[in-house]
Amino acid sequence: MNRLLPRALMAPAVATLFLWMIVPLLMTLYFSAVRYNLMQPGDKTFIGLENFHYFVTDPDFGASVVNTLLLLGSVIAITVVLGVALALLVNEPFPGRGIVRVLLISPFFVMPTANALLWKHMMMNPVYGVLAQVALFFGLQPVDWLTEHPLLSIILMVAWQWLPFACLIFITSLQSLDRDQMEAAGMDGANALQKFWYLTLPHLARPIAVVVMIEMIFLMSVFAEIFTTTGGGPGNESTNVAFLIFKQALMNFDVGVASAGALFAVLLANIAAVFLIRLIGKNLD
Repeated sequence: MNRLLPRALMAPAVATLFLWMIVPLLMTLYFSAVRYNLMQPGDKTFIGLENFHYFVTDPDFGASVVNTLLLLGSVIAITVVLGVALALLVNEPFPGRGIVRVLLISPFFVMPTANALLWKHMMMNPVYGVLAQVALFFGLQPVDWLTEHPLLSIILMVAWQWLPFACLIFITSLQSLDRDQMEAAGMDGANALQKFWYLTLPHLARPIAVVVMIEMIFLMSVFAEIFTTTGGGPGNESTNVAFLIFKQALMNFDVGVASAGALFAVLLANIAAVFLIRLIGKNLD
């Protein structure tokens, strides 16, 4: 009875969570196996794996996978490297440190669409944007970032928004760094680079692994920045897997192919998750 009562009390919440997760997945599996186009909603013929074949043979599929991997790798590298650097800078006491920390964290609370509009009009506009004005100040030709370097533009937007998250995790971790070890290393003649390499970086191994895992999961679904700025173009230069699924679902009205693409994205995310869980497990040992 003592065991049954807690389980009975938890059962409604567990059942609700289970249904909330499993029902959309089952519906996606169902739609991926039928021919379901919104222009012909009455036709739901079972076609097996044909939707998957159509999705992976789409001309934009290869480019979208490559763009997704480039986006993931670039944003994670930028946020980890700059996050560690900024965390080390603001970890030292200086006047106004509290205000600087708040300003560092604030971009993370900006909505993705607002972030994209800010960069599109305020920063990267080739006529009146900040980057264009800086280029003109130095006598250079302004760059139309969203046309000439669309994927790089998306990477900069997303990295700017996720950098505060990484910085916050690293700042929190540095608070628990053993100061006695740092002072002892300094007394033994270790310079700043040696103390960072042999003491600070190993201490940040677990936080870095956590940041990489969380960013990997969320960056798989980057969509708002692409939709708001480049629309996946020019051509397919900034199309990722999430945007390709959107094009199949709401531009081609093909729910079946879009569902197959969603399952492919789930598979890709799970492969990445397994790799990262093993990575974190090694860091925790």
